[in-house]
Amino acid sequence: MKFFAVLLITIFAIANVPAQEKWSTSRKPVTGNYTKLPSENYSWQNTNRTTAVYQLDNMVITVGPSVRVLPSSNAQQDEIVLVRHPINQNIMFGGANTTAGGVYGQGGYITTDGGATWTGNNLLSPFTQSSSDPGPTIDKNGVIIFTTLDSPGMVAAYSTNNGVSWSGRITIQSGSVDKNFAASDDAPSSPYYGRSYCVWSNFAVGQPPIMCGYTTNSGVSWTGVMQVNTPLSGHYSQGCDVMCGPNGEVYICWAAPTSASPYTEDYCGFAKSTNGGTSWTVLNNAFDMNGIRATTFNGWNFRVNGFTRIGVDRSGGPRNGWIYVVAAEKNLAPAGSDADVILHSSSDGGATWSAGVRVNQDPLNNGKVQFFPAIRVDENGGVNICYYDNRNYPSIGDSCETYMSRSVDGGATWEDVKVSDHAWKVKGEAGLGTYGGDYIGISSGNGKIFPFWFDDKTGTMQAWVAAVTPGTVGINGNTNEIPASFELNQNYPNPFNPNTTIGFALPSEQNVKLEVFDMTGKSAGVLVNSDLKAGTYKFDFNASELASGIYFYKLTAGNFVSTKKMILVK
Repeated sequence: MKFFAVLLITIFAIANVPAQEKWSTSRKPVTGNYTKLPSENYSWQNTNRTTAVYQLDNMVITVGPSVRVLPSSNAQQDEIVLVRHPINQNIMFGGANTTAGGVYGQGGYITTDGGATWTGNNLLSPFTQSSSDPGPTIDKNGVIIFTTLDSPGMVAAYSTNNGVSWSGRITIQSGSVDKNFAASDDAPSSPYYGRSYCVWSNFAVGQPPIMCGYTTNSGVSWTGVMQVNTPLSGHYSQGCDVMCGPNGEVYICWAAPTSASPYTEDYCGFAKSTNGGTSWTVLNNAFDMNGIRATTFNGWNFRVNGFTRIGVDRSGGPRNGWIYVVAAEKNLAPAGSDADVILHSSSDGGATWSAGVRVNQDPLNNGKVQFFPAIRVDENGGVNICYYDNRNYPSIGDSCETYMSRSVDGGATWEDVKVSDHAWKVKGEAGLGTYGGDYIGISSGNGKIFPFWFDDKTGTMQAWVAAVTPGTVGINGNTNEIPASFELNQNYPNPFNPNTTIGFALPSEQNVKLEVFDMTGKSAGVLVNSDLKAGTYKFDFNASELASGIYFYKLTAGNFVSTKKMILVK
């Protein structure tokens, strides 16, 4: 850490600016003849096809298998974010920092069928080995706008064909910049409908402030670049995020680290624009926080931060317009002595903020850590936060999983579910020291939530996604209706490729197993094996790794057994 601090001071002295910690400077391309350690050279395939079912006090949540969006044996994928098309909910795009065969760049991953299948590229053509920090968004025209740090500073490129091809780099601002995100105004009633915004920290000045620029023509050109805030004494601004409100408002949050080591995130800043980003109302200290920034964390060779992430309710429901900001904190109530995920909310457009709420529901001060939260307010107003969590492992430095917490009452109460179906030993990436990515992502659409994270379970850092389906306990969300008898429905669609849905009804609580078999009687996947309450259920089956042919699915619920046939056509 001492050597790293001296190096940073030297860099910033040359640039004639103070030594605030610009984290992107610590991530460098792999040079020379790089070979992964032999212990990491193995092939790991996820054979799980089970849908986990969590029946909680006021909701039922089903979690599909963990899926790698672009399996790669020679590419590291980290620091990922996921965005959805504002109109077509089947289209989502993920961005990542990548190292592919020793070449450093930006990756892009696309699904056009609601997460059933993914394609992409680990090295997008516009960006160089100097690029870092993916910040994509999708505008009202379906144009993917990808912002990132690259030569000569804050740059962007755009794609009009779902990432098949890209424009060249367009410069938004030259100079030393860091930690960008982007968002697009998707409110048709907004006077700025379709305007897309990028926010970042300007490290070309002594106390880095937040900057914002926007495009009105789907990324072809950028205008309106301006400084949003002036940091308070002894602090600077970093770890910003941006989101648009239901009426065209633009909201930015950021962390305010102290200007001296260890650069702890001391409070949260917030800014609001109601005129398309041309002027801002600023709260440099919207609320106090105490971030978790560290170059090594929890006994792992891995750096972490307490940067802020933002979500806005645009559901049209009772909390329409509410703003939520989340970060990992410790040693400041309601956070404990270990890292916890803390949420603050505003019901008045950011003028005032609630006290903090502890999101993760494991026991306080239990020595377990939660970090890298990402937030998504879904189309029904549910607040969903995914994060890394080691609550199921006995000691510091042991394994970690990905969790998601969900609230249906504006963040007052929470339910936790595990969304990854495997664990990993947290560590920096091979060849990159303690660096392993600085944030993860989450999105939603078609009634599902999609946590988007990275881990090196395969031996290489890879991007993963899981489909999470929230609902209420009972039959199709109606707790007053109980089926009169057992029933196994015909899958739909049938024939299918590669996804189909299987539904069934239970008149009473039962231990249920729903399993798929091929023509030889070999199991092709267990969709559910759990105790379920009375009600009707639907489970998705993904056959992307199976061959075309006839398959059978069998429901066993107590003494009830039923089997039906389905056809996979590829």
